[in-house]
Amino acid sequence: MLAGCGQDRQDTKQAPAAIATVNQPAPDFTLKDVQGKTWNLTDLRGKVVLVNFWATWCPPCQEELPSMEGLHQGMRQAPFQMLTILNNDRADFAQNLALKRGYTFPILLDPESKVAAAYGITGVPETFIIDTQGILREKHIGPRDWNSQGARQMLSGYLPRPAGSQQKN
Repeated sequence: MLAGCGQDRQDTKQAPAAIATVNQPAPDFTLKDVQGKTWNLTDLRGKVVLVNFWATWCPPCQEELPSMEGLHQGMRQAPFQMLTILNNDRADFAQNLALKRGYTFPILLDPESKVAAAYGITGVPETFIIDTQGILREKHIGPRDWNSQGARQMLSGYLPRPAGSQQKN
């Protein structure tokens, strides 16, 4: 069994209710990455978006990052965007880790944890799959091999189909 890293919240009774709901529009956000680039979820309409909340201090997060890089590299030609959001951690730690291990996926900063609250995360890693129309389709808690055939098949189910092909429902 795989487990994630919990959040140490002292104000659990006053934590905001989860806004993100599967099969509903994903909460929009605008965040800067560790390079200073601004990312807006709405700007990514037309692409399948994988949003992953993680931290450098989380061993299960560390475990899944190489597979996320593999997926990121393997999906470069597809209408797909991976966004990782650093949660409750220091940007310099994440940037150093990415440089050391050769990670090229975007690492966004959520310094006030507003996006984490909007998505209702309870720990890390947590991953959300958003379809091309901006609808939240899946939520995954805990680490996963994102470069596996199963993960790629799941994601390909949300990619636009070429003209003339049939889509499974």
